[in-house]
Amino acid sequence: MRKSSIILASAGLVALLAIVVVAPRLRRPTSSAHADSSAAKSGAPAPAIVKFASDPQPTPPFLMNDLSGQPVSTAAFPGKVVLISFWATWCPPCRLEIPELIELQNRYKDKLQVIGISMDDADTPAEIGHVRDVAAQLGINYPVLMANSDLTKEYGGVPALPTTFVLNTSGRIVQKHTGLYPTEDFENEIRLLLSLPVNAKIEAFQDTGQIFLANAAKATELPGVDFKGLSADQKREALKRMNSESCSCGCGLTIAECRMNDSTCDVSEAAAAKIIEEVKSGKSAPAPPDQEAVSK
Repeated sequence: MRKSSIILASAGLVALLAIVVVAPRLRRPTSSAHADSSAAKSGAPAPAIVKFASDPQPTPPFLMNDLSGQPVSTAAFPGKVVLISFWATWCPPCRLEIPELIELQNRYKDKLQVIGISMDDADTPAEIGHVRDVAAQLGINYPVLMANSDLTKEYGGVPALPTTFVLNTSGRIVQKHTGLYPTEDFENEIRLLLSLPVNAKIEAFQDTGQIFLANAAKATELPGVDFKGLSADQKREALKRMNSESCSCGCGLTIAECRMNDSTCDVSEAAAAKIIEEVKSGKSAPAPPDQEAVSK
C-alpha cells in the first residue's frame, strides 16, 4: 500500500497534522462538551453524547496473519468491543494515538480487542520488518496486520489516517472516527457498548455515508450541496444522479460518495452544483455512452 495512494486528508487533517507537531497533546473537544441544560442547572456534570449508527452493519470479515504469524479473524472476538485502527508508521497522528489504544487495551483487557492494520508498504520482508520494529518500539500490545487492497476496499478505501472503526459486541460497526480521537471519548463508547457505568448517553444516527460510503445513497443532504429551490421530486432526481454519476477527480467514487468522503473536493462540489442547475432547468441527465459505438 503506497503512501501516495492515501489522501492523508482533506484540508482538515492536513491542518491537524500541523497542529499536532506543535502541540502533541492537543485534542479536539470531547463530546462531553455538549451540555445538558437540566444537568447544568443542578450542578451535575452533563452526560457526554455518544453517537452510534441506528442500523449498524456487520464488519467486513477477514482472516489474516499478524506480524508474528498468528491468525486474526473478525469472527474470533464475540462478546468483545473491537477497535479496528488503520495506521502507518509514517503518520505522526497515528503515533500519537497508539499509546492511547495501548492504554485502553490494558485497561479493558479481555473485554476489548484493538486490532491495528498498517497501511505501510508490504512489498518486501524489509518493509514488513520495519513495521514490526516500530510496533515493538511503541510497545503495541495488540495484533498488527498488514493491509492489502482488498481489505481497504472492503472498509471503504480508508482515505485518511488514522481511521478507527468501532464494533459492538455483535461484530457490527457502530461508528467510524477519522483523525485523532480523545481517549475519554473512546472510553465512553467502550463502556456504553459493554453496559458499564458511564456518564454518557447514546444518540442514534442513520449511516448515510459517515461509516460506509456506499450508504451515501440513503442521504437526503450532502456536504456543500444546496438543494434549496428544488421541489421534492427534483431533489430526488438530483440525488439519484449524484449517486449514479462518477466524480471526475480520480477518486473512483460517485459524486455523492465523494462529497461524503471529502467535502473539500472542488470537482465533486462543482459537479453537484451543475446537476442542481440542470435539474432546475429541466435538462435531462446525459445519456450513457453507446456500448456498441464504444466497442468500435
